[in-house]
Amino acid sequence: MDQAILHCTRGIGMWDWASNDQDGEPDVVMACCGDTPTLETLAAVDLLGQHLPDVKVRVVNVVDLMRLQPPSEHPHGLSDPEFDALFTADRPIVFAYHGYPWLIHRLTYRRTNHANIHVRGYKEEGTTTTPFDMVMLNDLDRFHLVMDVIDRVPGLASRAGHVRQLMVDRRLECRDYTRRVGDDPPEIRDWTWSGSQRG
Repeated sequence: MDQAILHCTRGIGMWDWASNDQDGEPDVVMACCGDTPTLETLAAVDLLGQHLPDVKVRVVNVVDLMRLQPPSEHPHGLSDPEFDALFTADRPIVFAYHGYPWLIHRLTYRRTNHANIHVRGYKEEGTTTTPFDMVMLNDLDRFHLVMDVIDRVPGLASRAGHVRQLMVDRRLECRDYTRRVGDDPPEIRDWTWSGSQRG
């Protein structure tokens, strides 16, 4: 509880317990803001740990979006060195957000590494369906986030093609299950953090 209070008071921070880059620079930063995007990001990190354990992942959780701005724009804003220490100056960032992706880009457009920020968020896609299917309709699901990592980490696509195809197949299987059963698959609905080779 004390760590959660500290994190919320800080408004942004690395989650060391979910990351595996403590011994060096990350290959990718997985950022998240909002309850469902955070859950899907952690599930994606878990999948990366199972299938691509050599990929160094840093997980950054954002509670206060104004921390993304520079202090000249908002009193909660991070200085450029603070921002770069969290998000790096040159690594790909896959950012899962519960709102419109353009907002994250507007808040970070002055940052050094803005060109490497790829945001997944609300795309106004949906219907009466299951919670996970709704997430998949907006490409914010764990499988799509893993594919984003594979597509954006330099050199990873050529050696992780089999994992990427597995993620595509898992999306198709989940969609099929939802259509047949009318619920999310139990391994999705009841997922919990295993911390596969993290930390």
